[in-house]
Amino acid sequence: MIQLTPSPVALRGGRPVPADSEGGREKTIAARILRAHDRAAVPGRLSVRFDSLVSHDITYVGIIQTAKASGLTAFPVPYVLTNCHNSLCAVGGTINEDDHIFGLSAAQKYGGVYVPANQAVIHQYAREMLVGCGKMILGSDSHTRYGALGTMGVGEGGPELVRQLLQNTYDIAEPEIVLVWLTGAPARGVGPHDVALALCGAVYKNGFVKNKVLEFAGPGVKNLPMDYRIGIDVMTTETACLSSIWETDDAVEEYLAVHGRAEDYRRLTPDDGARYDGMIEIDLGKIEPMAALPFHPSEAVPIRLLRENAPDYLRETERRAAEQFGAKAALHLTEKLRDGVLTLDQGIIAGCAGGMYDNIAEAAAILRGHDVGSGYFSLSVYPPSVPVHLELLRAGVQQDLMEAGVLMKSCFCGPCFGAGDVPGNNALSIRHTTRNFPNREGSRPGDGQLAGVILMDARSIAATARNHGALTAATDVDYTPPARTPRTFDRGVYEKRVYFGFGKARPERALRLGPNIAEWPAIPALSENLLLRLAAVIHDDVTTTDELIPSGETSSYRSNPMKLAQFALSRREPDYVPRTEAIRALEASRAAGKAPAEALDALAKAGVPAAALDDTRIGSVLFACRPGDGSAREQAASCQRVLGGGANICYAYATKRYRSNCINWGMLPLTVDEAEGFDYAPGDWVWLPDIRRRIAEGETDIPAVVITARSAEPRTLRLPALTQDERQILLDGCLMNFYAARNREKEART
Repeated sequence: MIQLTPSPVALRGGRPVPADSEGGREKTIAARILRAHDRAAVPGRLSVRFDSLVSHDITYVGIIQTAKASGLTAFPVPYVLTNCHNSLCAVGGTINEDDHIFGLSAAQKYGGVYVPANQAVIHQYAREMLVGCGKMILGSDSHTRYGALGTMGVGEGGPELVRQLLQNTYDIAEPEIVLVWLTGAPARGVGPHDVALALCGAVYKNGFVKNKVLEFAGPGVKNLPMDYRIGIDVMTTETACLSSIWETDDAVEEYLAVHGRAEDYRRLTPDDGARYDGMIEIDLGKIEPMAALPFHPSEAVPIRLLRENAPDYLRETERRAAEQFGAKAALHLTEKLRDGVLTLDQGIIAGCAGGMYDNIAEAAAILRGHDVGSGYFSLSVYPPSVPVHLELLRAGVQQDLMEAGVLMKSCFCGPCFGAGDVPGNNALSIRHTTRNFPNREGSRPGDGQLAGVILMDARSIAATARNHGALTAATDVDYTPPARTPRTFDRGVYEKRVYFGFGKARPERALRLGPNIAEWPAIPALSENLLLRLAAVIHDDVTTTDELIPSGETSSYRSNPMKLAQFALSRREPDYVPRTEAIRALEASRAAGKAPAEALDALAKAGVPAAALDDTRIGSVLFACRPGDGSAREQAASCQRVLGGGANICYAYATKRYRSNCINWGMLPLTVDEAEGFDYAPGDWVWLPDIRRRIAEGETDIPAVVITARSAEPRTLRLPALTQDERQILLDGCLMNFYAARNREKEART
């Protein structure tokens, strides 16, 4: 089904073979696009300028506020502000709509594009209106993936968009490129999520493509319609890769022409001799309907095996839940077996992965003449944009779904991050969405609430709905797939509602600020020494962004840094915020000239004179084995920072974007050798002497002392691969301070 080749391969005569030389990287599609956007021309490094930017309503306020504080005068490239996350406006009084009003005022002031609530989800709008072959788009959302349309999309934290808004670059080491070689054609009833989940299961846990670029090619590409390719492509985020790109063909040309942008098409294909750092071979004809069990898309298993061995799989999922949540909350999934058949409680088809026209039309074909029943099971469908919704209406697809008892809803990302269709406690929801991390469905384990999500393709979700919640693969039901008809796109609905302001900045316009929209608090520069106290120690194999700062209703407070920070780790480590507040109180006391006894005792154990505290800042530190999987949102790092965080310590960062967020918010991204372990507890201290000098001089081995109630243990922490700008950002305290200092220097020169 999927075969991995870890050694280099090259394309010769239209097929992959073992590489027999070092050259050929520049013949890949990805390398050509990256170099075309590179502004430095430094071997092994890239300094990228993107063609356009995209954000949604739980990220753009902080980005614009940061850029404004750093000297922003106008958006230099098209910047699209969509309103698809907090668009229900159901939590926190006026604050969600206040953010939307701010967004429109910012688009008017700085010359942006503003997409009102419920018009389109962020990535569908980008596909319809922004992409072009050979382009690059940066988004403040991890699922910024447009490779199937010939555009390299990268999802990053907000500070990276700030850099672009200030006409600086995205600086990375040149990534490895992995060939994804597609052959065959999928069987009826097998959808894009089945391929994507099988891919995640094959490469996520072994890190095969982490921080690399996936390049899709091969004879199987032509057998996939565009919505199918898009559905696979958007899920590449869950493999932990950096970006993706596909070869383009007549289907891409037709897609762009239908969307009124035929001029944005050009043929992209790897040249003969293109060399890749590894290969993933996918025989599409051997993919079968898949299910990804809680709590990760990589927990992928064929539905066939899940049906045959349901008790074993369910008990294993219960075990993982118990290991993660202990006595806080529990899943009792074996209760879902009815006469040996797994019975589900809810189905959702939504968002940038599930809400494609083809997925919804195929689900309607499976349900035509049937119903979802009147029991506990329900099915909701969210189209990804108003133009797609109009297509569904005009083709009669929506009518078929509603006649079967399906609920049709507006364009909204909520079910994907816990702000819509939250299932009941101990429920199992099947979803064609991007993630099934704990809490992404909206439950609160800290309050004893826990639900589970199984990711499945829309086709098998519809087949399960047709059987009133009994798990069913789409390949096991008889249905006639919908006939292929020419696609349409009604741009007029955007022309009537979207504000198109790029190139028309109106600096005299004022930003409209609601009472919840707050400026960033002052962030201190790096001190000569750091004395950090552990506020949380998490030994889970991976800690997701959603655990670092929960999604769902907390997203309503992302325009208020200090208020949002109160939710940090609340659903994983509820004592984290109280501990950081206590540590901040110690620093406040030190800064006021009253040396805290606890800090003095810690220094004394390490043999450090009390006078050293004068040049030392006291802060908090988080340890997690591999933090930052999932979302790109910067708040996972900024919340730690505004609570007094000074560093993260880990074995490895789950994603490049989370490590970048830590740096951009002035927190040292430290690592420790996993073989040596990190067996300490909250309340223990980490002493980092001369840390400012060490950062300035580019040291990568950082001497430290870990101070416990029993001992003071010397340790070596690692700080590899910092660029000159990254070092200066850490020295200045955060990216915002970095730009403020540059602006002061510029003013002094003039």
